[in-house]
Amino acid sequence: MNPLNIAVQDALREAAEIVSADPEVRTVIIYGGEVVFAAGADIKEMETMTYTDMVDRAAIIQECFKAVAHIPKPTIAAITGYALGAGCELALCADFRIVASDAKLGQPEILLGVIPGAGGSQRLPRLVGPAKAKDLVFSGRMIDAQEALSIGLADEVVEPDQVYAAARARAARYVSGPPYALRAAKEAIDRGLETDLDTGLALEAMLFAGVFATEDRQIGMTSFVQDGPGKAKFIGK
Repeated sequence: MNPLNIAVQDALREAAEIVSADPEVRTVIIYGGEVVFAAGADIKEMETMTYTDMVDRAAIIQECFKAVAHIPKPTIAAITGYALGAGCELALCADFRIVASDAKLGQPEILLGVIPGAGGSQRLPRLVGPAKAKDLVFSGRMIDAQEALSIGLADEVVEPDQVYAAARARAARYVSGPPYALRAAKEAIDRGLETDLDTGLALEAMLFAGVFATEDRQIGMTSFVQDGPGKAKFIGK
């Protein structure tokens, strides 16, 4: 069931840092396999943890998931089977979610007497709105792929055996794009959502000006003038 235990959480952080730093990686797909994405944290591992244990661990959990959310490239969660609890929170760290038609998603932590601890109470309402997020968190209920699509938790629903292929097709839209402009666009949107409009606009202006320092900006504009839109061959510089 791909439990997100401490070892897996730490491995996720390490993997996120590796792909973030590798210029050869242009997009990232988060995939748990054909059967299940991730059914949540390892409850047996947490059962005996004390308050002080979790005080120490909670901040580390947050940093692991933040490392995934802050990958400066397009990220896609390819969801099969279940994405529950920490599994759903991991999916929330991605830019897009491709979901199998028979998948189930949810934040069932309340049924254990706790609340989401890896970003669910923050990223979920930012994505689907506070009322829908509260319903999922307060009830702990699982939702199917179509409901996930209707509330904005899923971006695309496909047959179970097509999830990874659909994620790759989505990635293909972005893989040849200018990486520094994509990075700036992601930062502008994500950080802008965390602040007021005027501050967000100032951030956008700064990032917009910044991409004028890249070779890809010159390539893109010259290609547009000479050959028309959509024909630039970016070099990642």
